[in-house]
Amino acid sequence: MMSDASSALPTVVILHGFGGIGLMNRPLAIMLRRAGYRPVEITYDSWGTPLDRICERLLPRIAACGGGEAPLHIVAHSMGGLVARALITRERPAHLGSVVMLGTPNGGSEIADFLHQRPWLRPILGKAAEALVTQRDAATDALLGRVDYPVGIIAGNRPIMPIAAARLVPLPSDGKVSVLSTRLQDAADHIVLPLPHSLLPYHPSAHLQIRHFLATGRFFRDDAHPIEERLANEICS
Repeated sequence: MMSDASSALPTVVILHGFGGIGLMNRPLAIMLRRAGYRPVEITYDSWGTPLDRICERLLPRIAACGGGEAPLHIVAHSMGGLVARALITRERPAHLGSVVMLGTPNGGSEIADFLHQRPWLRPILGKAAEALVTQRDAATDALLGRVDYPVGIIAGNRPIMPIAAARLVPLPSDGKVSVLSTRLQDAADHIVLPLPHSLLPYHPSAHLQIRHFLATGRFFRDDAHPIEERLANEICS
């Protein structure tokens, strides 16, 4: 049961990506707790459960995270952003705040296409294929719904192995998701950081942008005081 003090804090539900577990989001949770939020790390079966069933299983947990008048935000890495969209479409939290997506394939993943088109590789995607491919069926598109809430999208453009990544994912990309595929027409803001896909939930520059969007509804941009200077000031303070 939440204490009165913790229930008054804004909640941030953290959703991992494909093949992940909630524990992988612990660095994000620590950062958000220090910033004055109540983080909730959630694990879901991204491989063995289709998107609609993931929603059915998570909706009671999301509802339990709310309460009071404090906003409920969502920070989601990769496929977690698609899960967030589907959850909000199915049952929007009463005090929904902002959603921050990190490398989410809103337009689908070209790597998922590559795997799905080859029968011997298709099992790698499990039940996530319909959500991850670039040509989604009508039911999946309907489940993802229309974005009419504040969304900030952080994309990466520094794949770990750029030459290998370029053969499967159009550049610029983070090695797994192209920058173009992360975009959403109705997003409030979109920013590209020089990071690979796997580092988006962990790097200090992404953490700064997450905090800034949750607080202001926009990402940090200041030519007079670049993000490196802002990070250095935070470390020294």
